[in-house]
Amino acid sequence: MMIPKVIHPIVFTHMGMYDLGRRQNMRKKPVRAGKGNTLNNRNYQRELDNLIENIKKEEKTPTLFLHSCCAPCSSYVLEYLSEYFEITVFFYNPNISFREEYVKRAGELRRMTEEMNFRHPVHVVEGPYEPEKFFRMAKGLEDVPEGGERCFRCYRMRMEEAAKLASEGNFDYFTTTLSISPLKNAPKINEIGEELGEIYGVSHLPSDFKKKNGYKRSIELSCEYGLYRQNYCGCVFSKKEQEKQRNSGKTL
Repeated sequence: MMIPKVIHPIVFTHMGMYDLGRRQNMRKKPVRAGKGNTLNNRNYQRELDNLIENIKKEEKTPTLFLHSCCAPCSSYVLEYLSEYFEITVFFYNPNISFREEYVKRAGELRRMTEEMNFRHPVHVVEGPYEPEKFFRMAKGLEDVPEGGERCFRCYRMRMEEAAKLASEGNFDYFTTTLSISPLKNAPKINEIGEELGEIYGVSHLPSDFKKKNGYKRSIELSCEYGLYRQNYCGCVFSKKEQEKQRNSGKTL
């Protein structure tokens, strides 16, 4: 495994600084779990369960490049997957419109990984802060409701950066923490992940992390570690929608 060099060189682990590594870049043919099933009928948690069972039988520790949206959503995912994978967490979220918010979320992720205990190593890499990239992507979609096409493109923008770097770093798998949220479209996230896996030659790890009480567990871990738990995804459009819902007596 080689930690990609095209991102910021500061890499954190829960035990301290991590050697960037020097393994030569290699590309592998991706493995698509559950190939042949239709999108709406697939159980991504069951696919992940089956994949993990095979890993346990092989007695290997594959590498995983995990895109992280924030510390609370990553808490359960890391507790769960670090039992079976050596994980590099990639904090890359151009959708976060305010620098102070971005810095706060990145800091909470680093703190959480330093305080939690993991069976296998967990490393954290912070990508560049590029809000202008998000606004270019969202141009013309400003009035699309939350959960629609603008969000789908936002998923892809972040996941594509993760797929590129996972391929360059010769990771066995890549995925994202996004599916843990009840507000996120897990079939769409997996559809995007598999498409990117084919493009960049790296296997996408199927996920629907809200299953098995994953979302509930993330709330418990957030309380246990005193994590900052934001009430919107990060973009200005989500923030406006959250404020609108709050003013009308509803919540997202």
